[in-house]
Amino acid sequence: MKQLWAPWRMTFIKSQKTDECIFCVKPKESKDLDNFILFKNKRSFVMMNIYPYNHAHLLVCPYDHVNGLDLLSKETAAEMMETVQLSISALKQAFHPDGFNIGVNMGKAAGAGIEDHVHIHIVPRWTGDTNFMPLLAEVKAMPEHLELTYRKILPFFK
Repeated sequence: MKQLWAPWRMTFIKSQKTDECIFCVKPKESKDLDNFILFKNKRSFVMMNIYPYNHAHLLVCPYDHVNGLDLLSKETAAEMMETVQLSISALKQAFHPDGFNIGVNMGKAAGAGIEDHVHIHIVPRWTGDTNFMPLLAEVKAMPEHLELTYRKILPFFK
């Protein structure tokens, strides 16, 4: 079984945590480019993961600060799924991935890095994107800077 190993995420895991929820704070700021926010809807938004599992890893987040999908209103849950669909379409147009991993890590035991604010991961995948570099050298070669990725995908959210 192949695994998508992301040892570079240790920077996030070991980072000093604050009481501020980035999913509550960042969308209120007027700095979408700096915060890598691609799209804002009525009940949810899309931002790039700055500690990605893979290139162009996106997060769909509700504005509501809840820790489980079961705590979202039906309207918010439905809008989030529509936003996942929009995100997949944008990723396909911008980067032509071969597939996707889409999921939610609810709770620390499930691997949630930010466990108090539920969010959906959209991880584009390309055939052969797991190679020897992350496995042996604990290095992930990202094909481009996050800001360039942001600028490439942003037009597909308009």
